[in-house]
Amino acid sequence: MQSLLRHVRVLHRLGPKNRDSVSALRVAVSVAAPSLLLLAAGRPDLIIYAVFGALTGMYGRSEPHQLRLKHQLQAALVLVGGLGVGVALSVNQLHSWSLVAVESVLAAVGSLFADKVGLRPNGPFFGILALGACASVPTTVHWHTAVLIGALSAAWSLAVGFGGWVRGRAWERGAERDVPALRGARRRSAWIHAGRYLTAVGAAGAVGVLSGSGHPHWAMAAAAVPLAGADLPSSVYRGLHRIVGTLLGLVLVAAVLFPWAGSPLRLLPGHETAVLAVLVIVLQFTTELFMTRHYGLAMVSFTPVILLMTQLAVPANPRLLVAERAVETLIGAVTGIAVVVLIRRRRRPAPASGA
Repeated sequence: MQSLLRHVRVLHRLGPKNRDSVSALRVAVSVAAPSLLLLAAGRPDLIIYAVFGALTGMYGRSEPHQLRLKHQLQAALVLVGGLGVGVALSVNQLHSWSLVAVESVLAAVGSLFADKVGLRPNGPFFGILALGACASVPTTVHWHTAVLIGALSAAWSLAVGFGGWVRGRAWERGAERDVPALRGARRRSAWIHAGRYLTAVGAAGAVGVLSGSGHPHWAMAAAAVPLAGADLPSSVYRGLHRIVGTLLGLVLVAAVLFPWAGSPLRLLPGHETAVLAVLVIVLQFTTELFMTRHYGLAMVSFTPVILLMTQLAVPANPRLLVAERAVETLIGAVTGIAVVVLIRRRRRPAPASGA
C-alpha cells in the first residue's frame, strides 16, 4: 500500500524549476513569428509546417549556447526530415499501412540517432509526430515549399536559441564536445531501444488502421511516449500522464471548437482563424513551461496545439476529431507501456526529459 501511495504521489509531483519561463518564451517566440507571418499572408493552412520547424526551440533548453546550437541543428534535421517525409507521403497519397511502415522504421532510426548525439528531449517523438501529422493533411503547396517553410522556421528557432550568446558572449570551453560513442553495452542498449520503438510504433499504428481511425499516426506518436522514460516506473508515469493530460486537453479543444455560446470562435465571429493561430502560440508557451516539470500538465496544452493547427490545415468535424484523438492516444500509450514492460534494455545513466 505504501509503495502504491508513493507512486501516486510521484504522478502528481511537480519537478524543480529551471528557468522554465525563459525556455517557454524562446519557444513561443520561435512559433509566433512564422505563424503570424503566414496568418498575415492569408495562409493559415501552412502554419502546421511552421510550428513543427519551430519545435527546434524545445531542444537544449538548459545547455550552454554552443551546445544548444549543436543539438538544435541536429533536432532541426530530425524535425524537418520528418516533416519532409510526411509531405512526400501526403503528395503521393500514401496513407494507412504505408504510413505505419515508414513511420515505424524511421522511429527506430530516429531513436538510434537521438541516442548517438544525446538529444534532449530524448528520442524521436517530435520527428515522428511531424511525419504523421504532415502525412495526414493534404498538401496545398508544392512539397518543397512546405519543407522550406519548416526549414526557415527551424532556422529562426536556432537564431532565437543562440541569441542570448550575442548579449553574454559566454563560451564554455569544452561544452560542445560529443557525447560518448555508442560502443559495447551502450550500443547494444541503443539497438534494443530502437527495436522497442519499431515494435511499439508499428503495433500501435496497425491497431489504429484496423480500428478504422482516420488518424492512426496519433496512436503511433502516443506509443513512443513511454519509451522516453529512463526506467520502468518513469515510462509508466509518462504513459499515464499522456492519457490523462490528453483527455484534459481535449476538454479545452471542445471548449474552443464545439459550437456553444461561450466558445471564443462564437464570441469573435469573422476572426476564427486568427483566434486559433493565437491559441496555438499561447498554448505552446504553456506546454514548454511544464514540459520538464510535469509531462501530464504539458499535455493539457500540447494536445490543443496539435488539434488546432490540424484544424487550421484541414477543417474537420470537431467531435470526430476529439473522439479519435482520445481513442488513438489510449491505444498508443497502452501499447507503449506494454512494450516497455515486455522488452527491457540495460539502463544507462542519462536523464530523460520531455517528449
